[in-house]
Amino acid sequence: MRLSAYAPKYWPTWVGLGLLRTLERLPVPLQMRLGIGIGKLLRRLPLSWIRIARRNIDLCMPELSPAARGQLLDRHCESLGMALFETANTWWSSDARILERAEIVGLEHLEAALAKGHGAIMIGGHFTTIEIATRILSAVVPMSAVYRPPKNAVLAAAMLASFERHGIPIQYDDIRTMIRVLRKNGVVWYAPDQSYRNKGAAMVDFFGIPAATTTATSRLAQISGAAVLTYFPERLPDNTSWRVIIGPAFENFPGADPVDDVRRFTRLLEAHIQRVPEQYFWVHRRFKGLSADYPDYYGRDSRARSAVSKPTHAP
Repeated sequence: MRLSAYAPKYWPTWVGLGLLRTLERLPVPLQMRLGIGIGKLLRRLPLSWIRIARRNIDLCMPELSPAARGQLLDRHCESLGMALFETANTWWSSDARILERAEIVGLEHLEAALAKGHGAIMIGGHFTTIEIATRILSAVVPMSAVYRPPKNAVLAAAMLASFERHGIPIQYDDIRTMIRVLRKNGVVWYAPDQSYRNKGAAMVDFFGIPAATTTATSRLAQISGAAVLTYFPERLPDNTSWRVIIGPAFENFPGADPVDDVRRFTRLLEAHIQRVPEQYFWVHRRFKGLSADYPDYYGRDSRARSAVSKPTHAP
């Protein structure tokens, strides 16, 4: 690592990583109790990303009463707190420790896809359990995770080191490597559900509201011939174990219209969010449009950056 990584501006990051490394050694039940406590504390702070999460919940869950949406926000903050410890476990725990608390449903779908010899594209969502979910999958099958490195050089190096220990990392814009992995019958995983406003973006409804979304999965599947499957995680009610669900390969994918392909995935993503709504990553500003006439849903927080470590798995 370069000497610049030890500059004073990175000292808080080093302290934070050291603390996470220490906390990873605690029993998981204690970790989760501490995480809930941290979440309760965060909920009381005047943070911009709390306001963003509240706005997203209001937009996506209008059928809930104001009180119920407030309770969902409370549980979401607790889920964010627990995710901090899950990230520590993802980066440093052994496969045995991870798998003893993990249940994998639908592994046969992935095995059937790989048996065809063209690789598998696994698409999921930005849940607070995103880090532990990728680690669970990489513990049972060689996997390439697509990620966007954070701007903090020390944090980026720590994240990359974790990915290299447990899989094959691919930067979000490295399409050639994704195709090369798939053509070798490999597995590529990413989450295409965050705001995307570059080439290939389309406005696709997310909980009934048009949202800028990538259509890259259709192109990647067409070029590689890989099967496309969903991969969704959930933290179980005991808060100390996880279930990950691999869906069957999409039939007739890609279709004639990439936007219709995205709609198919989005409906499945919405259904899983409804199962565990507190575990979705609501602090992301999902509703940012492709044109100036798109509504400003976030007001003073329209340019706010999340104060928490943002999941970075995106194509």
